[in-house]
Amino acid sequence: MHNSFIIKGNVCQTINPKELDLHENAFVICVNGVSKGIFNTIPDEFKNLPIYDYGDALIFPGMIDMHVHAPQFAFRGTSMDLELMDWLNRYTFPEEEKYEDLEYAKKAYDMFVKALKESATTRSVIFATRHRYATELLMELMEASGLISYVGKVNMDREASDNLTEKNADVSAYTTFGWINAVKDKFTRTKPILTPRFIPCCTDKLMEELREIQMAYGIPVQSHLSESKGEIDFVKFLRPKNSFYGDSYNEYDLFGKNDDIGVDVKTVMAHCVWSTDEEVELMHKNGVFVAHCPASNMNLTSGIAPIRKYLDLGLNVGLGSDVAGGHSLSIFRAITDAIQSSKMYFRMVNENYKPLVFSESFYLATKGGGEFFGKVGSFEDGYDFDAIVLNDNVLSHPQTLNLAERMERAVYLGLDEKNLTAKFVAGTKVL
Repeated sequence: MHNSFIIKGNVCQTINPKELDLHENAFVICVNGVSKGIFNTIPDEFKNLPIYDYGDALIFPGMIDMHVHAPQFAFRGTSMDLELMDWLNRYTFPEEEKYEDLEYAKKAYDMFVKALKESATTRSVIFATRHRYATELLMELMEASGLISYVGKVNMDREASDNLTEKNADVSAYTTFGWINAVKDKFTRTKPILTPRFIPCCTDKLMEELREIQMAYGIPVQSHLSESKGEIDFVKFLRPKNSFYGDSYNEYDLFGKNDDIGVDVKTVMAHCVWSTDEEVELMHKNGVFVAHCPASNMNLTSGIAPIRKYLDLGLNVGLGSDVAGGHSLSIFRAITDAIQSSKMYFRMVNENYKPLVFSESFYLATKGGGEFFGKVGSFEDGYDFDAIVLNDNVLSHPQTLNLAERMERAVYLGLDEKNLTAKFVAGTKVL
């Protein structure tokens, strides 16, 4: 059977946010790229499958990065001294202009894809730039990596340099049509996602044309929402008729459910730091996913997203690295940052919203974000088989640790960057 095997080790996951699901010396069975579950002994029907025996190593579901900017990888860890809008204009947009040059794009995207492949991330939702052919190049590299992703050619026809904005809405839409037609059936693991950068960079006419594209192709949507106060004020200035930021997307049916035709529009919005109650209610109603990017929110002085509030209300939430607003591709780092930022929100903003606990944040990094891709982020029967194997013997300690302690310690001490032993994506071993 294709992509059918067994892996053995200490299996750690969260099938719900409130508790860890831990199995010592267990077997996880993959048949045709899909998990059949976790077992203490191998059922007879699977006895003939090959076994990867990882001994005392830790086995986690693969990490999901719900929001990352591939072209910004080149300057991650630098230029962290400004808030969002100034940071975009002074650092980000000048870097993204360079991707008109395919030679530069190839060099930079090779580095990004290599780093992503060597990380704990198995699936990601990626911004490229507005350049069609550089975006197609990125998609080719992602497909070759064996990882699974949505990749978006960015749309923007205002509020950036002449070298980065598209000439007008018609040109942006025409180029996007060409890009989608070129890639929609080309790849197995890499799919297009419609990507208006954010409302400040998209005219009303462009948003109208993007709605037509989405309805024609039925592809998902990604963008930014309520990240910083300055951004929100600018959106109010640009679109005074909309009662809140998210309404500027919803007006064009790019915010989850399209009520006009009764179709779900799979949508992920990054940040949602300052979302109003009305905006949050609409996100919940329309099934919009929130990509929580705590490192970026701290680095760019954007604020602290009220993730406990969103979870209590039943919103779909995953984690994002948001490189280069976030300085690391590590979703392990995002797990710990999410916990720490929620503690600050509890102590400094509103003590009615208790901090996240480890199981909840790990859930967001796996099954929470994984839902955007389908049945992903767990070893439960019927879920896509994404797994990472980590050997924590490099983390020396004098005491005896139980499996829950080893799991938490592996995440907090960055084991994904120290000793990632193996990585499987939809049943394919990519590392």
